Amino acid sequence: MNTNLIKTIATISSLEISNERKERLQPLISYIKEKRTTKEEIRINFICTHNSRRSHLGQIWMQTLANHFQIDNLKTYSGGTEATALALPIADTLKNQGFEVNIIGENENPIYAIKYDAISHPIIGFSKRYDDSFNPNANFAAVMTCSQADEGCPFVAGTDKRIAITYEDPKISDNTDKQTQTYLERSNQIASEMYFVLSQLN
Repeated sequence: MNTNLIKTIATISSLEISNERKERLQPLISYIKEKRTTKEEIRINFICTHNSRRSHLGQIWMQTLANHFQIDNLKTYSGGTEATALALPIADTLKNQGFEVNIIGENENPIYAIKYDAISHPIIGFSKRYDDSFNPNANFAAVMTCSQADEGCPFVAGTDKRIAITYEDPKISDNTDKQTQTYLERSNQIASEMYFVLSQLN
């Protein structure tokens, strides 16, 4: 990993997480532990309404931190109840935190290659429905990252477990002087919680 991303991980690893949030994260910890016990591949699909912000942050940070903790059989995905586009401030935030972010397909819903180191396959980021063919259709945990998707999507086909870990939408800051800081705070929050989850496995 490059120097900036290593620094970011050091920062998020020390962020405080409330006991209430730690309790909210326990079902995800238990799911991953169970899969590790049975030596099954761990698949986690982060789901939000538009698959444009929070679900991508969950996917990207969990996959990156799995590499950091050397958990080789964990694969992450993301989807929405509808497809839109990955929000540009998300791409900018990830770049600022040390990721290499490149557009590899330009259209109304751009496709991004997001790299956390020089040798691993990039994470492919684009907006899609949670049941898109790019995502698993069985044997995965569905992590609902926004309350709208959790309430509006009562059934997720193929999932082993449905887990609600919701976050406030950074979109509320779009086109304001707080946009950069708000997106960074949300990325750091999600990253710190995914770090906590994976740190509990050993």
